[in-house]
Parts: sequence; C-alpha cells; structure tokens
Amino acid sequence: MTAPDAHRPSPTESLRSAGTDPLILVVGVHLVLVDDAAVLLGRRRNTAYANGMWHLPSGHMSPGERVTASMTREAEEELGIRIAEADLELVHTLHHLDADDDRSRLQLFFRPTRYDGLVRNAEPHKCHALRWWPLDGLPGTTVPYTVHALAEIGRGRCLSTVGWAA
Repeated sequence: MTAPDAHRPSPTESLRSAGTDPLILVVGVHLVLVDDAAVLLGRRRNTAYANGMWHLPSGHMSPGERVTASMTREAEEELGIRIAEADLELVHTLHHLDADDDRSRLQLFFRPTRYDGLVRNAEPHKCHALRWWPLDGLPGTTVPYTVHALAEIGRGRCLSTVGWAA
C-alpha cells in the first residue's frame, strides 16, 4: 500500500521514464488511391527518407492542423487533386517504430470516396514518377511499411504495428 504523501508519477512521467515521450509522436498521412486493383505510388526523389523507393502519396501533419486537413493539403500539393475532408475514409492506422531514428510514428492511411481534378505529379522535385501498380505486384523497392499497410487494408484490418518487439 502506498503512503498518502508518497509521490505517484503522472502518466506522462511514467512514459518518459520508460523512454518514450508522447509529445513528440510523429503523425504521417497517406493517400490510398485504388483503381481496378491497382494502387498509385510515387517514386521518391531528393528526400531524406526512402529516396528512390516507391511510396504512397504522403506527408506529415503540421502543428495546429487537423489530420484530415493535413491529408487534403498533401493530396493537392503532391497530386494536384482536391479532396473534401468529409470525403476521406480512414482505412488503416499503423503504429510504427522507426528503426532509423527510434521514433514512434502514427501512420494514418486514408481512401477518398471522391476527389476533383486529374492526378498528376505536382512535385517533380520530390517525386521522380507516379505509377499505378497492381496490389498483388508491388515493386520490390516499395517502402516496407507501405507494403505492410496495403496488405493489412486488403485483409480488412484497421490497425497494425511494425517495428516493435514481440
């Protein structure tokens, strides 16, 4: 039994002592565009992460931004398409421990129910090419957690983890 005057660590203090800090959780947003069993991927260029690899159109939340606003902003910046926030469906959440920097990342995967405009490579300085790939034939140079998330979405699973000890 704990004495009434004993200091009990707050949940945040307990997390910090365990080596994690919820205040620095990185949130990534990913757009899953599927057409005829093919998914749109971009080949990354001039990027610090996964340069030269295929990945879903994606980005990070900015401070003070709603997660859905973040996804619509990224879709317009990268693909030149407009998506209403209400037209985004969250199809998967991945809690990812990044082996490169040991940071905890929450990766959110959205599918639009509709969008306006024609898909185009609006950031050629960051994306070498856009291409539709069969879901059962992704290139070997696809970002591994992207492959994982797409497989989980195909199984109808809405939550998974990658990089954490079993």
